[in-house]
Amino acid sequence: MSKPEFFVVPGAGDIFRKELHFSSAVKIGDRIETSGQGGWNDSLQIPEKIEDEIAAAFRNVELVLQTAGATWAHVVHVNTYHVGGFPPIVNETIVKLYRQYMPNHAPIWTQVGIEELGLPTMRFEIRVTAIVQ
Repeated sequence: MSKPEFFVVPGAGDIFRKELHFSSAVKIGDRIETSGQGGWNDSLQIPEKIEDEIAAAFRNVELVLQTAGATWAHVVHVNTYHVGGFPPIVNETIVKLYRQYMPNHAPIWTQVGIEELGLPTMRFEIRVTAIVQ
């Protein structure tokens, strides 16, 4: 078995590593698992509009994947976590971003509705599994 290699992205990832003692991603062999990524900026602020929050979370996943040596093209599994249910704009935004970031494949996807997330203003979180060869 390969030794785990942990990655921390600059900015928000550094804050989470220091304050909450967790990494942004781990790579074991050809598999990369990300921590959940919200739609925050480096000051941990969340956009007001849900579609902007979701788009920012996708950009944060992209940064984590790049840091660990992968891209969205390597993503095979997505979990999304939702506060406040599933109004149409949520799935519409996610599907639009799937098609933008992964135009050549459709990953498996699990959606979970939850009561709250790690930051009080968060309504969306995403984590992915990627396979790099």
